[in-house]
Formats: sequence, C-alpha cells, structure tokens
Amino acid sequence: MDELKPLEERLGYSFKKRQNLVEALTHKSYKKPYNNERLEFLGDAVLDLVVGEYLYERFPNAREGELSKMRASLVNEAGFKRLADALQLGEYIYISPAEENNRGRDKPSLLSNAFEALMGAIYLESGLDEVRRITIDLIEASYPKIDLSSLFKDYKTTLQELTQAKFGVIPDYILKDATGPDHNKEFEVQVYVNDRLLATAKGKSKKSAQQEAAHVALKQLKKKDSK
Repeated sequence: MDELKPLEERLGYSFKKRQNLVEALTHKSYKKPYNNERLEFLGDAVLDLVVGEYLYERFPNAREGELSKMRASLVNEAGFKRLADALQLGEYIYISPAEENNRGRDKPSLLSNAFEALMGAIYLESGLDEVRRITIDLIEASYPKIDLSSLFKDYKTTLQELTQAKFGVIPDYILKDATGPDHNKEFEVQVYVNDRLLATAKGKSKKSAQQEAAHVALKQLKKKDSK
C-alpha cells in the first residue's frame, strides 16, 4: 500500500501528481534537490485568504479589528500545528536522521510549515475551492468553539495588568534575534520586568513572539504565586 494513502484519506483529497505531495512533505534537512519551502510560501498566502474569507462570511456583524484578531489566532504556527496534528502529519514528513533525533516530527514550526506546504500543493493542483473545503473542515473539527473570546487570548494585556498591580511597572519586550529567509522569519523575544528576565519565546512575527513570551511569563508568575 502507498505509505501516503492514509494521509490522502484524512484529507479527503487524492493528489494528481505524487511529486507535489512528496515535495510538500520534504523538509530541507532531508537533502533532496527539492524541499517544501516554496510550497510553504504559497500555502501561507492561500491560507491567509481562505481563513479571512471564512471568518468574514461566518461573522457578518464582526468589526474589522475583531476579524483580524480571530484570523491571527488561527493563521499562526500554533493554529497550523493543531490542523497538522488532526491529519497526523508528523508521521508522514521526510526529515533527516539528525532532525528525527531532535524530535523534528513534533516541532510546531516544522509541522506548521508542512501544513502550509500541503495546502500550497493542493492549491496548485486544484485551486482555492479544494483548499477552502479541506481547511474549513479541519478548523471546524479542531476548534470546539470559534469566536473572539475563545480564540483570542491577549496575554500581553493580561501580563501588563498583572505587573502594574503587583510591581507598579509595565513589561519591556526586547527583540533578541531574527533568523530565516524573509518569507519565513522566526523572531525571538525576551520580556523583562524591573530589568529582570521573565521569559523568552519565539514566533513567526514580532507580535506573536511577544504574545508567547507574555504567555510564558504569566505561567512563571503564577507558579511563584502558588508556592
């Protein structure tokens, strides 16, 4: 049996060109003449449109800011990893032995990128309608509730309110590093309170990295309070 057939069954989609599927699943560490970075670039743009359109139609009375926040909560590394996990995508990606030993099949960035590449490949073969059908089915199966309050958690605001009440200061966010090509940069951000490092986190944008750093910092502060 074709080793990738179960993935196609979960997608509800059969690839017309097997190489498109293989390329979408091939990480750059696998040392082939091709990898999934270009398809990932395409898939990222397609998914941004598909999810934006879905939210626009589902919430006809939502304001632009609310729609943007909901889309940002779905169209990000964590959101795409959730959809990748629903497909058990980690079982099918092609990675090097070193990446395998480094738990590459569980890495959020790697799974998110592979999902974007997969949708990019489907778009090339069959257009927007197929990507829309598959993506919306996955979103609705993966999220028990889709609205602003359940999707968007503004950790930065929560952290600022906490540190102002507790220490009388607001957090400082410092960009520590930015790596990767322009279309797939990863940002590393540190959050400080009273010149003390609380947390470090990464994200595909400065904003998402700051949100994740605030999220980690909140967990750290809650741990200390519970002791």
